[in-house]
Amino acid sequence: MENSSQISKIIIYLQSHPNQRFTAREIADALIVQYPEFYTFKRQNSRQKFASDADFTNQIVAEIASQTARIIKNYPIIEIQNQPRPRKYWFSSDQQDTILTLSEQDLVDQEEEGLQFKIEIRSEKDMYPLLRQYLETMGLISKRVDETRSKKSKGPKANKWLHPDTVAMQAIPDQWNHVVQSCVQAGGGDMVHFWAFEVKKKITMSSVREDFFQTVSNSSWANYGYLVCTAIEGDKTEEELRMLSALHGIGVINLITENPSESTIVIPARFREKPDWRSINRLVQENPDMEDFIKRVATYYKSGLLIK
Repeated sequence: MENSSQISKIIIYLQSHPNQRFTAREIADALIVQYPEFYTFKRQNSRQKFASDADFTNQIVAEIASQTARIIKNYPIIEIQNQPRPRKYWFSSDQQDTILTLSEQDLVDQEEEGLQFKIEIRSEKDMYPLLRQYLETMGLISKRVDETRSKKSKGPKANKWLHPDTVAMQAIPDQWNHVVQSCVQAGGGDMVHFWAFEVKKKITMSSVREDFFQTVSNSSWANYGYLVCTAIEGDKTEEELRMLSALHGIGVINLITENPSESTIVIPARFREKPDWRSINRLVQENPDMEDFIKRVATYYKSGLLIK
């Protein structure tokens, strides 16, 4: 049934291979072959444009990873091993006596019923865990920077313009041979890129400049700075964002709350060669969450170990 959801296809595939453990990539490769029309349609109608088959497969892998929580909650017939990495999924035949085998139509009906419960975003705080899910699909290790934990020595409103809502690190040589990692580290090469994210529920023409320049103020110390929102109101607002981005290099991400893995980079951020360590030092002094984040970065520099 080509119109059924992707999760139903994951469950059916695992169910047809009882007790066999698969990574998200192995599942993605199998589904693309098994359902060619479904995935051709999905690729052609995606908001993203994929330069290669590998890029499209990577997107499906990311979607499977982001759907793990829903699979665990709704389908106890599926077991998931998180450690050691990579995560693996399988159908346990041990449960076959107590749980009826589900048909694909059963799963489709369950999925359609589940989709009726749309995530309600009441405030920016509701967006933080969804943004984290999206950043995980990009291979970024993120940390929420809670403004309520910042010092108030510079006034109650000063922190609004001090640090972003979320920071992240991208381990550049994470997949390199340890000998190459050691060489890069000893030579003072890039081990990490910093990302910073300012979160807004909705960007309108009346708020666009304040939202944008708050992001500039809070994120310009990082290699990449992004303004994240669930909606941009009107073409004029987006046009203003593109003009400001061209001048200041801040990017824009549209966060899809129903499925964070399908979020899109509306405007790419301009890469800055070097982070501003003086600004980072100030942030560490002002906020313990930022201090904890930099400690993780320091651990990676020293040992090559990523702490999530």
